[in-house]
Amino acid sequence: MKKDVKKAMPLYLVTDRRWLKESLIQTVEKAIQGGVTCVQLREKHLDQKYFVESARQLLSLCHQHHIPLIINDDVDVMITVQADGVHVGQNDMDAKKVREMIGPDKILGVSVRTVEQALKAQQDGADYLGVGSIFVTHTKDDAKKVEIQTLKDICQAVDIPVIAIGGIGQNNLLQLKGTGIDGVAVVSAIMAQDDVFKAAQNLKGKVKEDIL
Repeated sequence: MKKDVKKAMPLYLVTDRRWLKESLIQTVEKAIQGGVTCVQLREKHLDQKYFVESARQLLSLCHQHHIPLIINDDVDVMITVQADGVHVGQNDMDAKKVREMIGPDKILGVSVRTVEQALKAQQDGADYLGVGSIFVTHTKDDAKKVEIQTLKDICQAVDIPVIAIGGIGQNNLLQLKGTGIDGVAVVSAIMAQDDVFKAAQNLKGKVKEDIL
């Protein structure tokens, strides 16, 4: 799936168990059916054994639908389940070291907030960048805002796909038009909705119409 990294970026779902109204698998399946193109499993407080178990279940589901599963932060879990890739932040393991550990065939995503960080991540072997927080978000307490102009500058500076993250939903999506991004990453805009399928479907349509 590595060759299709850009194709996987338009609607990138990051999981968060706090919003679940049914099982994680059921919720993610509905989101994929609605149009999600990539899934990142984020588990900040889950026991390692259950993290691995969840990752295996989601990997099977994602592959049934021919989309990649990315593991947030935990390189060991990614390697254990042989997920499609891993996403790391600036305060996690160095991207260059992660690339050495996972090899050339797995997807590496890196969170960045400046052009300098973006260029370094690209040089260190990142396949795509997550830039944010673009808008105010209640999903990540420590998220600092990134200006839309900075997002544009990052898109112009690098040759790899860029996705915007942080507080993105249908009400502010249009503000990202013309930035050069390859997609958006969302959490509550899908996970917290009563109708997950419909939320994903509507977002996918708007991303296609307004952004790509």
